Amino acid sequence: MKFEAFIVFCATAVFSTLLVGLILRLSRQKSWYDQTNDRKIHSGNVPRLGGIGFALVFVVSSVIIMFLNQEMDYLLRFLPCLAGICIIVVFGVWDDLSPLKPQIKLLVQILAALCVIVPGYTFRRIVFFDGGSLEDIPWLSYPITLLWIVGLTNALNLIDGVDGLAGGISFIIALTFGLIFAQYAETASAALLCFCLCGSIAGFLVFNVPIPRAKIFMGDGGSQFLGFTLAMLPLLEECDTVASLPVPYAAALLVIPIFDTTAAVWRRVREGKRIDFPDRAHIHHKLMNLGFNVHKINVSLLGLQLLLSVLVFISLDKVNRVFSLSILGVAYLAAIVFFVILHFLNQKAALNTGDGSHSTGNCPPPGRP
Repeated sequence: MKFEAFIVFCATAVFSTLLVGLILRLSRQKSWYDQTNDRKIHSGNVPRLGGIGFALVFVVSSVIIMFLNQEMDYLLRFLPCLAGICIIVVFGVWDDLSPLKPQIKLLVQILAALCVIVPGYTFRRIVFFDGGSLEDIPWLSYPITLLWIVGLTNALNLIDGVDGLAGGISFIIALTFGLIFAQYAETASAALLCFCLCGSIAGFLVFNVPIPRAKIFMGDGGSQFLGFTLAMLPLLEECDTVASLPVPYAAALLVIPIFDTTAAVWRRVREGKRIDFPDRAHIHHKLMNLGFNVHKINVSLLGLQLLLSVLVFISLDKVNRVFSLSILGVAYLAAIVFFVILHFLNQKAALNTGDGSHSTGNCPPPGRP
């Protein structure tokens, strides 16, 4: 498994680097650049179609991996999931080139989520242990999984505001899922798909790391692909093993985008705005308000993500209930403490500067001065 995982990672990283580089060159020739507005923190002409490259590499590589492993039954069942990924990427790129209405985007995301749910890829339990109704959630599994997929598809999109951040966080999460599957799963494909995603992301990060600045962005097509695919990963292993992650354990790995999106929805509802109203009060904006540059933002949030991943991996003890839940609780507590401290420091910074926009998230709609 270790050798296969290494080969899969290296191969997808190379092909992703080549394809993203080709898209970068084509975008510059066709002047397909990201539009700047009051919400964006970058300047200059930067292409935003990088997501096409690493998403295509993942889709093609996934088919090849399962074909070479001779897991045809697994492949046939997984094909609708790949169709859902293609739907997300196509409409995400469409949104990059010509913005779609929020209602249409939501309908597309629900359709794509159904491509995962219909073949039976859903959450089956809330806890590892004998929890009665919490362990067996037959009818609740469908709405929970639908909300999980649609929510995370948007969550990764919202956190994609700083060079290397969404890609870096996604890389660590995919790697963690891959290590969990490699350690506990009964089939090889689930783990190899995770390492395939890691390689695909790595090829994109070659052009997206802020050294000195990103050469290409992933765009909505890329960020929604990452959110959708990361939401799908914990659903891939259904056997009765530790690899079949219950909801709280999977959510702990993705708690940074989940908390950031939850805070954004609450902030906009509280202020009487639509939940899709753009603002500059996401987690990376708050760190910028405190004087963090792009490198410090990445170090802080990627460091937090790495800590969460280690804690979740340690917590996968199906025998010792107290130990498992205690370590999982520490992971959530660490994230809560980080977000609470950041919230109050940001409010204090806003009061010191006299700029209320730092605390409320008010900003002009895109395109307005």
